[in-house]
Amino acid sequence: MTKPPKPKPLLQDADKPVRSRPGKPRNPAQPNLLLDPMPDRVDPCLALLKPKPPKGPQWAFEVKWDGYRLAVHIEPTSIRILTRSGLDWTHRFPAIKQAAMWLPVGTAILDGEAVVLDEKGRSDFGLLQQSLGGRGGKKLSSDAIFMAFDLLYFDGHDLRKSELDVRRHLLEDLVPAGEQGDIRLSEEIEADGDQLLASACEHDLEGIIAKRRDGPYRSGRLGDWLKIKCIQSDSFVIVGYEKSTASFGGIGRLLLAARKGSDLVYVGGVGTGFNERSAAELREEMDKLIISKPAVDTGRKRNAVFVRPELVAEIEYRAWTHDEKLRHASYKGLRDKQDNAAIYCL
Repeated sequence: MTKPPKPKPLLQDADKPVRSRPGKPRNPAQPNLLLDPMPDRVDPCLALLKPKPPKGPQWAFEVKWDGYRLAVHIEPTSIRILTRSGLDWTHRFPAIKQAAMWLPVGTAILDGEAVVLDEKGRSDFGLLQQSLGGRGGKKLSSDAIFMAFDLLYFDGHDLRKSELDVRRHLLEDLVPAGEQGDIRLSEEIEADGDQLLASACEHDLEGIIAKRRDGPYRSGRLGDWLKIKCIQSDSFVIVGYEKSTASFGGIGRLLLAARKGSDLVYVGGVGTGFNERSAAELREEMDKLIISKPAVDTGRKRNAVFVRPELVAEIEYRAWTHDEKLRHASYKGLRDKQDNAAIYCL
C-alpha cells in the first residue's frame, strides 16, 4: 500500500532536525532473569489533561496522536490486537498484524495508537473511522498504521515496573526511529514543552504528550502521563438535537451533556463540523433512540428531538462560558463503544 509522506519535523531548524534521543549501546552481559508470565491483557496508562506543559528534565515529550488506542500482543503462536476496552480487533488491522509478525522478537506487548495520516502526515480521526466503515462499521483498515509509544512486555520479561527510559530504549531497538512501515515509532522529541506545543499547534496537530522518564507503567489516569491540547477536545453525551431544514441530515444543533458526580448536566450544543455523510450517519443513530422527555434539563428548546443518552460525540471547543456551556464548539465524530471513551466531567 502507498504510505502518506513522513510528517515534517515540528521544530523547523534545518541544522537540528527533530529526532529521538540517540540509542545507548546495549550491554552484552545481560543478566539471566526469570521469565515472567505474559499478561492476557493490560489496562492502558491514560494521560491526564493539563492546560500547560510541565517543566523539568524529568519529562519526555511526544506528539499526541488522534486515533484508536491499541495493544499489540505478539505471542508464541499468534498476534492479537486489543482495543482499550479489551475487544479483539486483530482482524480489522491486517497490515498492522502482518507488520507485528515481522518484528524481531519472540513475545512482546506494544502500546500505541492506530492512526490514518493525511497528506501532510497528521493523524486524522475522521479518516481512521472512514477506513473502518464509520461508527459501528465492520470494514478492515489497510490504511491504518500503528504508532508504538511503549513496550510493556519483551521476550519473557514484564517491563511495567521498569522506568519509561528503560522501556523506550528497548522499544527503539525493536521499532527503530524513522522506519516507514505499518508499525512505526512515536518518537520522543527533545524540546522545551512550551516551544513544542506552540510548534505542534502551528502545524495543526492535536497537541503533545508529556511522560515522566522515571515512571513505571501504571494503568489508569494517575498523572504519570499528561496531555496538553492545542484545541480542547473531549467526549460528551448526545441528549437530543434541534431540527433544521437547512442543515445536513436535518440537524441544526446537537444537544450535549457532561457528567457532574453521578448525574448528567446540559452543557450546550454544537451546530458545526458536520458534513453530509457524518450528519446522515448521526441522524440514523439518533432516530433509533428517540424519547418523549429529555434525559437532562436543556431549558426551553424549539423543534427539539430528545434521545436516550447513549451516543458519545467527540467535540472540539475553545473555552467554557461562565455558566458552564461550551464555547465555539465543533463536532468531530461519534466515538465507538469499543473505544470506551470517558465522558467529560464538570
